[in-house]
Amino acid sequence: MSLDVESVHRLAPEVNRLPGEPVPYCLAAGEGRRYELDGRLVTVIATARDTGGLFDAAYLTGGRGATAPFHVHSGHQRSFYVFDGRVQFWLGGDSRVLVPGDSVHVPAGTPVAYRMLAHLTRVLTWAAPGGALDYVEHVGTPVQQHIHPVNPNSATTPRQRAEAGAPLGITFPEHPFTEAADTWDAALPAAQQPYFLRSGEGDRREAGDCLNTYLARGADTGGGYFAVDTVGARAPYIVRHFHRLHTENFVCVSGRVRLHVNGSEVLLTQGDFVHAPAGTIHSFAFDAHNTRMLGVLTPDVFEPFFDLTGRPTEQHVHTDGPADLAMSPDELAAADLDLEVVGPPPRRSVPLEI
Repeated sequence: MSLDVESVHRLAPEVNRLPGEPVPYCLAAGEGRRYELDGRLVTVIATARDTGGLFDAAYLTGGRGATAPFHVHSGHQRSFYVFDGRVQFWLGGDSRVLVPGDSVHVPAGTPVAYRMLAHLTRVLTWAAPGGALDYVEHVGTPVQQHIHPVNPNSATTPRQRAEAGAPLGITFPEHPFTEAADTWDAALPAAQQPYFLRSGEGDRREAGDCLNTYLARGADTGGGYFAVDTVGARAPYIVRHFHRLHTENFVCVSGRVRLHVNGSEVLLTQGDFVHAPAGTIHSFAFDAHNTRMLGVLTPDVFEPFFDLTGRPTEQHVHTDGPADLAMSPDELAAADLDLEVVGPPPRRSVPLEI
């Protein structure tokens, strides 16, 4: 199903269910389609059906020792963001031990594996285009619980993995599990290549009372998406607006985020997710001090907005004061951005229960 932009304006967000079509929706942490897979709980929060083919996303939760073997996606750009616990990742022969806020980018064709090193480890992953999570739906066991299994019921065999992955362009090569390097990864690469990125690092832009940090740029993902980590002060709503050419996705990492979605207000806390496809009239406000929000925008057409509205900075904290944008509202309106302002900031109301 494909909806025109004006039709999307009128849609109230679906709540705590994957809609199966590209419409606005919101999921509380832990909600989504859940599967047990090799001792991990995979909570799918977006698929190609829900995003018009643009991307997939899921939370990966497991206990100490839960492992995903080396695997290669031939046609997907993928990223991983550590929410809780500790996890060791391998990108080919390179390895790091990662903690909350650290991230990994995996271009198509790159072997990746991981092993969870702490109890109740949780990692968010997303991929473009959609379809990367079809493998989970093929081999995972649907479950109702919201926590990873204490005693895993089954484990896939190499043959099962190979047979399920082959039609999807996924292979499972043999690679040695090397020791992790104690390297502080602080910069994005100049072109598409695998990389680790430590929490707080990346291309940073100071924008008023918040700090926007690129975790991945379009140049890193072949234009499939870019990802921005935003940390900021408690602040009022921004103007109501929508986009015609890209989808915006919001994940609350910490604190509280208020989102207006086509007239409905949603209050997000840690792990909550909102999908706003093109045409969704929306606005957001940070509702707690030092709130952190992850944004994944696909495709990457809106990336210049953050460069135009922010100033490059070497700082790792936001300014605790009134907003002072690098561009005025009139300059923003004149810029060639996929941004259409439709009204003033919304008023706070009683938010949806998610």
